[in-house]
Formats: sequence, C-alpha cells, structure tokens
Amino acid sequence: MELAELVGLRPVPAGGVLVTLTRRCPLRCSHCSTGSGPQVREEPEADALKRFVFSFTAADRPDVMMLTGGEPLLRPDLVASLTRSARAAGTRTALLSGMFFARSHGLSAPMRRVVRTLDHFSASLDLPHEREVPRAAVFRAVREIRELGVAVSFHLTGTGEDDPYLADVTADIDRTFGGTVPSLVNEVRPFGRAASWARPARTVPDGGGALPCAMAAWPVVAFDGTVLACCNQDTVDRRPVPPHLRLGHIARDDWSAVRARALGSPLLRLVRTVGPAHLRQRWSPGTPAGSYCGDCRRLGELPEVVAAADALASGAAGALLDLTAARRQHEQGPVTLVRRHGCAAYAGLVAARGGDLSPPPATEGAGT
Repeated sequence: MELAELVGLRPVPAGGVLVTLTRRCPLRCSHCSTGSGPQVREEPEADALKRFVFSFTAADRPDVMMLTGGEPLLRPDLVASLTRSARAAGTRTALLSGMFFARSHGLSAPMRRVVRTLDHFSASLDLPHEREVPRAAVFRAVREIRELGVAVSFHLTGTGEDDPYLADVTADIDRTFGGTVPSLVNEVRPFGRAASWARPARTVPDGGGALPCAMAAWPVVAFDGTVLACCNQDTVDRRPVPPHLRLGHIARDDWSAVRARALGSPLLRLVRTVGPAHLRQRWSPGTPAGSYCGDCRRLGELPEVVAAADALASGAAGALLDLTAARRQHEQGPVTLVRRHGCAAYAGLVAARGGDLSPPPATEGAGT
C-alpha cells in the first residue's frame, strides 16, 4: 500500500482507524506532539485492543489501520497480532515509527518478522529526530525494510515551507532513493513539548465559507482506550471528551458500534461536510471565534448548532450529504488534501516520482 493511497483515503468516513499503541518512546524529541518519552507508561490494554480489532469482519471493517504512538514498535508482539487479525478481515495496516531501532547496525531478526507483517511503513524524520537517530541510520533501515517487500515512506516535519531543513532533507531523500520513496511533509503544531514555541496551525476558516474537516473521518483509539472522532491532540489527551467527539471505548465497544456512531452523528456529518467554523458562524454567530479545532470541541455546547445539525443532517439525506462531501475530497486526491492539512509547498511529494495519484473507489468503510 503506497502513501498516496493511504493519504487519499483520509477523507473517507470510517475508511480507516488510527490506533495509538503506547505513549512510551525511547526518544525524547523536543517537538513531540504526544509528549512521549522513556518514562511514560500510558497505553491501551492489549487484550482490549485485540478484541476491538478482532471485531473487524469482511463485511464491516476499515480499509486501513494506522498504528502509531509514542513508538508502536515497543509492543512488537501486539503489532504483529493486530496486523494479522486485521488482515484476516481484509484491512491493511500501516505503521509510523520514530526509528529508535535504526541506531543498531541492521534490522534484528525479531524486527524483520514484525515489519514483514505490515502493508506500509513510514519513518519519522526531522531535525529533533536527527538529534536522537542519525539520518544515515534511518536511510539504511528504510532501505532494508523496502528490501523486505514493504512499501515505505518518510513522515517529515518542519517549521514551515521556508524551513531550510525541509529543503535539505527532501533533496537528500530524492538523491538517496532516486525519487522512488514518497514523503508526507507536515508542520510542527503547538501540542505536547512544542506547545510553548510552535506556530499555530494554519488551517483556518476561509471567511464564512465551508471548510470540511477530513480529520474527523477516521475513529482514533487514544492512549487510554477511548475512541474519538478526530485526531486533534488536545482531543486525544484532554478529559472529559466533548460528547459529540466521543465514539466509545475499546473495553466495551466493537468496530461496528464505533463505526455506526461515527457515520450516524448529524453533527459529525456536518463537521466533515462544511467544517466547525462554518457551523459556528452560520448558526451561532454571537459565539466568539476560536481556533478551527477549538470551535469543533465547543459545538456540542451550542444548542442552535446541534438543532441545525439534527434538522439538516439526520437520516438518509444527511448520510448522502456526508458521503458526497467525502467523495468530492477523495476524488480531489492526496496532493490537494496535503496542501490543506500539511505543508503545502511539499504536497507533491506524497507520491513517488511517476507514482499513481488517481484515487481508487472510495466507500465509507466496508459493508456500507
């Protein structure tokens, strides 16, 4: 599974699921949005995670499961177990790693066994990561993983499109891999250890116009097992979760229940269709504007917005509205999506040189 297909599925409601396996990480990067480190122990219970993924079926499953952390490869047996279970139902698995293991010379046999179970492997690389793991070691490990037959990519982060680090590392990747390895380039956001110094997210409302939120499409399993409607780090970390953004808990809910809540909520349908800022401006104009994601977390407290969502996006008409908006974003392709949510100047790197950017057919998960 190549990066362009993975990113292209991001606007598809319940087309994927993000699973955080642990907040632990052997690295302590200065920009880490999750505040991960060697001493952190927060992680979902393994048996509950296995039950949740085991509830995927051929008729009702996400197309892709994205494993992340912290460092997900600190739980290698769990990665292999979840991946095998997901594959049995037809779900492909991608994993994002901070590459701690690259500091050793060559992949260990256990690491090779785990990596071979994946459909896509993405390596985090940026200036703070390079202070922990040298770039040459990361390149060597990515090359070894690709030789195992696993599709690979880089997940790069910088301070913005004018960051000289991004220009240097993207040119180096192109030279080293001959344009055959794609990259997803993002900007550091003010979360976790970057909260005090990173620039605010640049995703802002365009006047009163609609700005659909693709990040509310995939359910997210947080470090405490709560399942959320979006991946905003404040939503993942803060408790209590706004009720309209809580989809369940892996200790009590299976995929079918989570998917039904994600697809059936009139408020979430409108967040995915027109975005939270438009909802606040249109139906609660007296409410002071916050950030794009801050507006979203407050929507459930605004009775005028909730009533409008119930009136406009309930039932079959609301489902069709949601599906139409998702298909439009999916058909626009991964480059357009990264221009909005990532570092726009490098959006074209989401596909390898000469790679296929045409989106495959999209469905709201399987079995719809």
